[in-house]
Amino acid sequence: MDISDKRVVLTGAAGGMGSILAAELARRGAKLALVDANGQALEKVAASLVDAHSVTGDLSSASGCQSVARQCSELLGGIDLLINLAGVNSFAAFEDESAEKIELMMHVNLLAPMWLCRAFLPTMLDQSSARIVNVGSIFGSIGFAYFTTYSATKFGLRGFSEALRRELADSGVGVTYVAPRAVKTAMNSDAVNRMGAATGMNMDEPQAVVEKIIAAIESDRKDVYLGFPESLFVRINAILPRIVDGSVAAKNRIARQFAKGEK
Repeated sequence: MDISDKRVVLTGAAGGMGSILAAELARRGAKLALVDANGQALEKVAASLVDAHSVTGDLSSASGCQSVARQCSELLGGIDLLINLAGVNSFAAFEDESAEKIELMMHVNLLAPMWLCRAFLPTMLDQSSARIVNVGSIFGSIGFAYFTTYSATKFGLRGFSEALRRELADSGVGVTYVAPRAVKTAMNSDAVNRMGAATGMNMDEPQAVVEKIIAAIESDRKDVYLGFPESLFVRINAILPRIVDGSVAAKNRIARQFAKGEK
């Protein structure tokens, strides 16, 4: 897809990676509707870009997503590209995870992309071409201990993307699933950063990830898994998951100390 002059809806646009992605899309000539729950931060991002609108919205409910979709459609006059980037993370032992946090992550990470796709899809299907990009995670192919709920939401997003892609195969709407490994953003708590250092977890700079998301869009990729050896472990985990169990066991014991606040 040539991004120039395309009408783009980007969620999570005020975040560390979202603001960089918004700037790269604008640099390529996209017309943007930027969505985030943090209205103040979102306004700053939109104000710094050409042809960018800000839509402050709550993606944790179906009604909130419907409102966002309606506002974006009115501002842009339609949509060519939907990028579902918004997400919520949690690093905790599952026995300590609150019901409210579980529900929030399920809504924002999985249901919001589904709700938004459902809202925009009729319009997209009426066009000759359009694309949906769901930004998932390596955690959506390999279940990581102490990121249990987050992993579950990303597994769901990967499955949704695959099924929707197959459903839309005879239409002009493509579906891209992008799975980064850990990214250096403010989403990571201090405990995550310290655990990552202790376990040798690989973390990418957001600019590098944004460049690969853009490349995936421009080349109409179906799915992209970022980072080595993580992308290799995705394949191994799909075929021989018990091997991966053993390879991560020692790191999981270290991670538990950070997740439980013991370090």
